[in-house]
Amino acid sequence: MPTRVPHPKMAHFVDRTRHRLTQLHQRTVPPYAAMMEFMVNAWTAQAISTAVELGIPDALRDGPLQLDELATRVDANPDAVRRLLRALIGRGIFRQRADGSYELNSLAGPLRSDAPLSVAGIARLLGSRQHREHWSHLADAVRTGRAVVPALHGVERPFDYLDQEPELSEVFNRAMAETSEMTVGPLLAAYRFDAYPTVVDVGGGVGQLLAAILAATPTSRGVLYDLRHAVAEAPELMRQHQVAERVRVTEGSFFDGVPAGGDIYVLKNVIHDWPDDKAVEILRNVRAAAQVGTTILLIEYVIPDHGREFLGHWTDLEMLLMQAGRERTIAEHRALLGDAGFEMTRLLATASPLSLVEARAV
Repeated sequence: MPTRVPHPKMAHFVDRTRHRLTQLHQRTVPPYAAMMEFMVNAWTAQAISTAVELGIPDALRDGPLQLDELATRVDANPDAVRRLLRALIGRGIFRQRADGSYELNSLAGPLRSDAPLSVAGIARLLGSRQHREHWSHLADAVRTGRAVVPALHGVERPFDYLDQEPELSEVFNRAMAETSEMTVGPLLAAYRFDAYPTVVDVGGGVGQLLAAILAATPTSRGVLYDLRHAVAEAPELMRQHQVAERVRVTEGSFFDGVPAGGDIYVLKNVIHDWPDDKAVEILRNVRAAAQVGTTILLIEYVIPDHGREFLGHWTDLEMLLMQAGRERTIAEHRALLGDAGFEMTRLLATASPLSLVEARAV
């Protein structure tokens, strides 16, 4: 059953309300105690990642298990599993029943690898040794304003290091597919693709977003364009979504060019990966492939003009670490698009933290 998508105004009202409640919570404890809660969140994230790595959510998929049976299924020490789950249950993740057995609850459910909107891949990526190492260099990135990943791994382009680590590459691609799955509902609720016979998904990875767009728009065809390792599993996914006959999967780099012939070019979380000069280079390659009047749709965390909690503030630091990329304000997006030969037409909010920046080739 598809997840119901709230209206963007309602979603943003909830965000504002949560912000006020968070402020209230912080004011009910001494500042040092509130700060300790913030810092211990790093341990919480690692515990979640460990539970996923061990396979605990998947082991509990079919129902509750006693500790010894659960530990046997995940091949772990029973006492250590008990202590891990005790900590997570204190944060509202998992549940222990009156008979002592453990089970999934609403927060633990999405940690299953086969959950409808799974976050298991994201948990594994953020808890990986490599990702923790990258964030340990945040001070270096802030001091210099430069990315740390290329120097750490001895590569010219940030994503090239994934070629050196096939297992991490698989985890990364799964995490990106999961973020696309979470994007699908809010995006399709906010934007219609009926007017575009050919949809080109630039940097679309395995193609989760494109498959959803085509499933909702049966008169359109699609082109999925990304690096070889990113699109390796795309044909199978397209068959699962019953859109394979309407999709052409093309391997390549958007720094070398972009497939021509699209009526709309969709770039989800692509531009934020790169500094301004590289972002303009990508956009100019799209412009070179597009005819005058062709639409480009950027799906990005557009930095708002308020100071409340916003996911994009944190992904902005991730971009700094990875490849000196950044999240941008709407004015900054408008300037990049203008430099590349596009004119911005509108900004659309969604029920997610992502916004849609629409422009047309001029």
